[in-house]
Amino acid sequence: MTEGQPLVTNDAVVMGLLALILGAVFWTQSSGHPFWRRFYSVVPGLLLCYFLPSLLNTFGVVDGSTSRLYHVSSRYLLPACLVLLTLSIDLSAVARLGSKAVLLFFTGTAGIIIGGPLALLLVGAISPETVGGTGPDAVWRGLTTVAGSWIGGGANQAAMKEVFEVSDPLFSQMVAVDVLCANVWMALLLIAAARSGAIDARTGADTSAIEALKLRVERFRAEHARIPALSDLMFLSAIGFGITGVAHAAAGVLAPWIARTAPGLDRLSLTSEFFWIVVIATTGGLLLSFTRARRLEGAGASVVGSAFLYVLIASIGLHMDVTAVFSNPGLFAVGMVWISIHAVLLVLVAVLVRAPVFYLAVGSQANIGGAASAPVVASAFHPSLAPVGVLLAVLGYAVGTYGAWLCGQILRVVASSP
Repeated sequence: MTEGQPLVTNDAVVMGLLALILGAVFWTQSSGHPFWRRFYSVVPGLLLCYFLPSLLNTFGVVDGSTSRLYHVSSRYLLPACLVLLTLSIDLSAVARLGSKAVLLFFTGTAGIIIGGPLALLLVGAISPETVGGTGPDAVWRGLTTVAGSWIGGGANQAAMKEVFEVSDPLFSQMVAVDVLCANVWMALLLIAAARSGAIDARTGADTSAIEALKLRVERFRAEHARIPALSDLMFLSAIGFGITGVAHAAAGVLAPWIARTAPGLDRLSLTSEFFWIVVIATTGGLLLSFTRARRLEGAGASVVGSAFLYVLIASIGLHMDVTAVFSNPGLFAVGMVWISIHAVLLVLVAVLVRAPVFYLAVGSQANIGGAASAPVVASAFHPSLAPVGVLLAVLGYAVGTYGAWLCGQILRVVASSP
């Protein structure tokens, strides 16, 4: 190895290292050993899936900028992941959760969309240098990836990184802001879950719908869950990668056509092929959710989609430099102001409509944490309610692409205003 050259340059070897890291994280996270239980009660497994691969890049084992793994996972696994995660959404079931649950979910979404620009304005008024930058290093661009994560999850975060052309060093900082702020808020929600009975009694919230919900969720799981057969997995592959192929083909025609006929739409990212790949894949999954294909969720559609997502997360980690976090610590202030706006808005609406703490907590985490943490928060109220977190998180995947893009456009306007 010559000076400045990474230790590992073969992407097949790099992929093996990432697989070993992911396997180790999931193995230890599912371990019953007291040490690992205590460890993961403090350190989120999702953070390790970002952080451990980043050490390979930080210490020169791998050069993330030259590896093709992120390109492959973002162009092939990401669209397929979005298809499989949105495939299972049952909009009628979401509606049956009750208007308050859906209201608080979209309140959380609105809090993210408006909270980011407001945080940019507030912190920028005090410390303009914190939220500055130009080109791919412009802070507003990086904040779009936080919006993607906090409305949909890792897949939408990666999508916003590509759509808004965020630099790798800035993205490293944004991942740190995302993880730290999101987990502080989740810890507060878990504390509220432990005291939900007293809080609901004080606010006069009606929790009878939650009890009925527990029974309905348990019945749904019993009716649809099954051990996946080979044919199921092949169908999932056909649907995920088939729609990915359609998305690539359509984006390859649509984006250049818009660039030729309406070049001014470049400011809205409508000339980006990647933008259309993500939108078409998400829309394809939503359309399939109205067909019999949705039954494939019983065979593990969201599980396969999540597996794709974690490979994507690990490949994102390869582009991170952990030392970049310390170059602009003021960004954490932006993140905390942002998530505080989200929290205050949720609490105000919950008090006004007398919604149970469960709806507030799960509605928030379905946005902020997605499928990685919404079930955790839901199960803190009752184990049978974990799928409700997944259900709302899938709704987050569905609206995350559109909501994060809208937030990005508002951030662009705020950043460009004098």
